Amino acid sequence: MPIRQSEGGCASRNRRRSCAITSSGCILLVGGTGVGKSHLAQALGHCAARQGHDVLFISQTDLLKKLHAARATGLYERKFQQFARVPLLIIDDFAVKPLQRPHDEDFHDLIAARYERAASILTSNLDLDEWGDAFPDNRILGAATLDRLRHGAYRVVIEGESFRKPKPFPNGTAAGARGVAR
Repeated sequence: MPIRQSEGGCASRNRRRSCAITSSGCILLVGGTGVGKSHLAQALGHCAARQGHDVLFISQTDLLKKLHAARATGLYERKFQQFARVPLLIIDDFAVKPLQRPHDEDFHDLIAARYERAASILTSNLDLDEWGDAFPDNRILGAATLDRLRHGAYRVVIEGESFRKPKPFPNGTAAGARGVAR
């Protein structure tokens, strides 16, 4: 398990608990929009950072944009190694957009480089069974990537309603309701 709870100092000031990176596995957080996946991933990252571990939280879109920009400026290997070597990499919003070439290859290479070497947390709105849809151009590459991610991973499915509720207008009508609030 990439992160574990132990006596120390993170989750509660009264109980003096902490979490520590204990191996190089993955945590896969899946569920609908607004159920708290990113919040939970950030909390786990915060615990690891408080224990002195380097943590990087980044959306999949931004990660791939940064790799693409680094390739254009001749700094791809340096940026790739930055992502590959961080002890805990948190990739938010996996598969919000399908991966196109060369982004699918970059993502696979990154997961392969981190496999059994560093801890990763991924969040996604897609059910685990749908993750292969993130690789529409290369299903074999997708299967290889997902095989590495799922091997020994802790899978957490978060169910429930979104925490993001529209705020009511001052007159008590719900935001988005027809008509004009006066």
